[in-house]
Amino acid sequence: MSFVTQDDVFAAVEPVLHGVFEEFAEGRKVSPAPFPHIAYDEAMLKYGVDKPDLRNPVVIADVSAVFGREDVAFKAFKEKTVRGIPAPGAAAQPRSWFDKMDAWARTDMGAKGLGYIVFDEENGTLTGKGPIAKFFSPEALAELAKVAGIKPGDALFFSADAKQDRAAALAGQARIRIGRELGLIKEGEFRFCWIVDFPMYEWNEEEKKIDFSHNPFSMPQYERDKFLALDPADHDTILGLKAYQYDIVCNGVELSSGAIRNHDPDVMLKAFEIAGYAREETEQKFAGMLNAFRYGAPPHGGTAPGIDRIVMLIAGVDNLREVTMFPMNQQAEDLMMNAPGEASLKQLRELHIRVVMPEAK
Repeated sequence: MSFVTQDDVFAAVEPVLHGVFEEFAEGRKVSPAPFPHIAYDEAMLKYGVDKPDLRNPVVIADVSAVFGREDVAFKAFKEKTVRGIPAPGAAAQPRSWFDKMDAWARTDMGAKGLGYIVFDEENGTLTGKGPIAKFFSPEALAELAKVAGIKPGDALFFSADAKQDRAAALAGQARIRIGRELGLIKEGEFRFCWIVDFPMYEWNEEEKKIDFSHNPFSMPQYERDKFLALDPADHDTILGLKAYQYDIVCNGVELSSGAIRNHDPDVMLKAFEIAGYAREETEQKFAGMLNAFRYGAPPHGGTAPGIDRIVMLIAGVDNLREVTMFPMNQQAEDLMMNAPGEASLKQLRELHIRVVMPEAK
């Protein structure tokens, strides 16, 4: 769509998606438009993923400050990012359930484990039990419950790491698992949301450089002249930049990604320069696009929700292979079509391809 903002895209897509799901929902509830907008940073904090299932009522909390209190003697989590994942009503679960959650975090997620506290009440005072509860003063326990929205009868799990993204990732998966195991997810509903304000850049720890975070061809949310004047060495400003990128999500499934595209050649060259690409390299790799834009291109954007994912949700199945006409297996083979097939020598010659087989060991 030309000459549009992202709100114009949302306004065009929402009635279509709502109408399709409502027509085929067969009595299931469909969230009405306008769909809520959730900033990427907020989604990663509250849900630990950028495609949250809003049928799950569990909301993650940042409890790092509580673990930094002087009346908390648990040293292992100090000076770390700590996410608290509530488990409503989990006090009724046996000890084996908590042990299974901890074992899952260690074996499936590669974490060091999941600490937890089970909350109760005694003479009107909140109390806690569990492996780390003894390290908290009554005041710290009360603060923890307040920050995480905990009440007596609930449990609170903890995901901690020196790196914020790793703490968030474990918390997000723990939230999903808790929601399923405790039967908290509201079945018979389709809950939509837009995830907006994706970061334009991220820090590449391996190469010690700034990289594009998602779509490099999106328009940055920054005044043009200020963006063109950015110093690539100003990491704090650059890593705080957002882009006009958005995802439409339903029940934890990303239906599509979209963006307001970068149609300005100077801004695009600067965007790639910040990510470490020389202008000559960008000109060479994307000459067709840049030259076309220099003749004049309108602001434009859009999105394209996937039909197969829509059908998967409406059909109530968990795998795209169940609704795809010619599904491929994990080796990317289509067994029905017997594809891919062997290329003939004639075909290889036409494409100037030589096949070099691996040496036998």
